[in-house]
Amino acid sequence: MAGICVVTGTLVLAVFTAVLSSFQFGYDIGVINAPQQVIITHYRHVLGVSLDDRKAINNYALNSTEELPTSPGDPTPVSWAEEETMTSASFITMFWSLSVSSFAVGGMIASFFGGLLGDKLGRIKAMFVANILSLVGALLMGFSKLGPSHILIISGRGISGLYCGLISGLVPMYIGEIAPTTLRGAIGALHQLAIVTGILISQIVGLDFILGNHELWHILLGLSAVPAILQCLLLFFCPESPRYLYIKLDEEAKAKKSLKRLRGSDDVTKDITEMRKEREEASNEKKVSIIQLFTSSSYRQPILVALMLHLAQQFSGINAIFYYSTSIFQTAGISQPVYATIGVGAVNTVFTAVSVFLVEKAGRRALFLIGMSGMFVCAIFMSVGLMLLNKLPWMSYVSMTAIFLFVCFFEIGPGPIPWFMVAEFFSQGPRPAALAIAAFSNWTGNFVIALCFQYIADFCGPYVFFLFAGVVLAFTLFTFFKVPETKGKSFEEIAAEFRKKRGSAETPKAAVEMEFLGPTETM
Repeated sequence: MAGICVVTGTLVLAVFTAVLSSFQFGYDIGVINAPQQVIITHYRHVLGVSLDDRKAINNYALNSTEELPTSPGDPTPVSWAEEETMTSASFITMFWSLSVSSFAVGGMIASFFGGLLGDKLGRIKAMFVANILSLVGALLMGFSKLGPSHILIISGRGISGLYCGLISGLVPMYIGEIAPTTLRGAIGALHQLAIVTGILISQIVGLDFILGNHELWHILLGLSAVPAILQCLLLFFCPESPRYLYIKLDEEAKAKKSLKRLRGSDDVTKDITEMRKEREEASNEKKVSIIQLFTSSSYRQPILVALMLHLAQQFSGINAIFYYSTSIFQTAGISQPVYATIGVGAVNTVFTAVSVFLVEKAGRRALFLIGMSGMFVCAIFMSVGLMLLNKLPWMSYVSMTAIFLFVCFFEIGPGPIPWFMVAEFFSQGPRPAALAIAAFSNWTGNFVIALCFQYIADFCGPYVFFLFAGVVLAFTLFTFFKVPETKGKSFEEIAAEFRKKRGSAETPKAAVEMEFLGPTETM
């Protein structure tokens, strides 16, 4: 491969340092899963103290009030006790759901500001500043055992979410800008690979005999401080993005110096020429606001398609499996559910690596459809397995196999592809706004699932994945009829095709209108 020679030590260091953020992102997604029962027990202990105090006060009030009926048949104390138990149980469920979902709230808020922070401070300084949030979140969770743990965990998860919202924009931006053209696809995919590796590591260290126990669970939650500190140290040795230096700051000398370090060569003319062309194109195109994406007829349809792809990714049920897989396996009758959860993480990591090669071989649209169709079938088998578990004990294996295959199909298509396609739908002008709103919709879907899944699962029981199957089927049909293929086409080629479809040579390059989106589009 010709591209191998351009991999320098500086490039490896810079990419490794940047994806430490992605690793933290994955760790924070997965870490809350394995110690669920341990943390819930701790919440009961912390909140139970105040409940017991309240019961004692109320009992004293009941016993010392002469007017109250005291006949043995009076049902009031019993019904009060039942109500109290139900109330305390719903409090625990609420605090647990918030512990999971506050992470996504932070991500939703911060997802708008990653690019902005990167442009304002530069990519390196922005990652450095973002790490402050990571450290604060990790410290709050790490010390949660010493105070009101539910409040500290919810706050710490929210702040960690802010950090992950920022880096979900910053890291792909930075590694995409420093990568050589021949390696941009593979290096860009390392962001997703680092995320799923983080999920897997969090599941392993979350095992009961490592850190997922009553003594050490708070250390497990605070452990994300380690990659944050390591990244802060390594960032001092990483070059700033040459694209940022040249296109944003117009500092050609610094950009050349950075490029020479990254490429290991004094001849960086090709890169500089490419950036000069990019800067000219960017200066000719107006920036497009988020509101304009929805109000302009030129952008409305592609942005709606982009949002649907991201919502399909989140509402497919994949995060329900990541966040709640241990309890799902428990319901399925698996004796050691934590090990099955780790198996899901391992499969997830392997198939993310596989998808790096598949995305360029097959079409984006084709892979998305294959992934969604496979997930639809798996979701049905999951529900059938959970429904028949009491009658047929071997159905637990059906459910477990379906979960593993569900994750495989997700990583083949709906996992990585929405991010590829949204970037390909839009030119330089509308792209930042489109990516920001896509990231926001992604985090919003993440939040809704994290907050609601436990309640939906309690309400629907074994039928819960029938609900996801219906949602997946709807998104599969939408993809079939509305989403075009973008594989193998440069943006210029796609834009020219759009102009041809529109029948107007005057249409500006930014008009990626996709009026042609329909069933006639070739796969």
